[in-house]
Amino acid sequence: MNEPTPRTPVPPVPEDDWLDLWLIRPPKLEDAGLLDLSELDAAEHRRAASFIRPVDRVTYSSAHIGLRRLLGGYLDLAPQEVAFTREPCPGCAEPHGRPAVAHPPAPVHFSLSHCRGLAMVGVAPVPVGVDVELRPRPRTVETVLPALHPGEQEELTAVPLEARLELFGRVWTRKEAYLKGLGTGLSRAPGLDYLGADPSRRPPGWTVLDVPGGPFRHAAVAVVGTEPATTTVRWLPPEVLYADGAARLPELGHVRATATRTPSAA
Repeated sequence: MNEPTPRTPVPPVPEDDWLDLWLIRPPKLEDAGLLDLSELDAAEHRRAASFIRPVDRVTYSSAHIGLRRLLGGYLDLAPQEVAFTREPCPGCAEPHGRPAVAHPPAPVHFSLSHCRGLAMVGVAPVPVGVDVELRPRPRTVETVLPALHPGEQEELTAVPLEARLELFGRVWTRKEAYLKGLGTGLSRAPGLDYLGADPSRRPPGWTVLDVPGGPFRHAAVAVVGTEPATTTVRWLPPEVLYADGAARLPELGHVRATATRTPSAA
């Protein structure tokens, strides 16, 4: 009988001013069979099966395997022991606010987002929201523009179409990240809050940052308070998503670089 691979010791999560962002690239479709789906719960399996396009199914599964294994590493839990709940909505107090770890009470907050071919997980000691999106199409910008904050509309209409697509992608991912961190999602009207180019006009009490997501994508993170002293952006090693991948996690909880790191192509 083979001995189980020993887990890398995980230092305690530090109680300081930090933000960890993990980028997850799903495997190619021909390698999707390498994904270890055994730790996903029944709801995650149903959701994965609901995607029509195989690439979307693989992206979703990769994102949730990565999320479970990352949280398990931060909390020193087996990935399948990570149970999720919803915090009360700040608007109506019903249990459909920010996702959270149900038990034990977690010393970290997290947020997950994915689009075709990329996922991102944010982990912090305070409420956090992340969003990643494919580059918008002109029709999307035309349709959504009237629903945005007047200041955002003014900025977007002041630039030509190609620049408008780029600017809209940044505005929209900031907005979604903020609303996810807030716990309302898009149940809060997107025109209420300014997430445009001027940081001084953005919602007070939050820091909103653009994240490099690679070509043809936009990404952003929103975190409660001032900008974290340490923001670390890393690619999750692909083997973490495979069998015994939890034992291959990078060391967590102590990598707090003094300068922001940006991901290199993997």
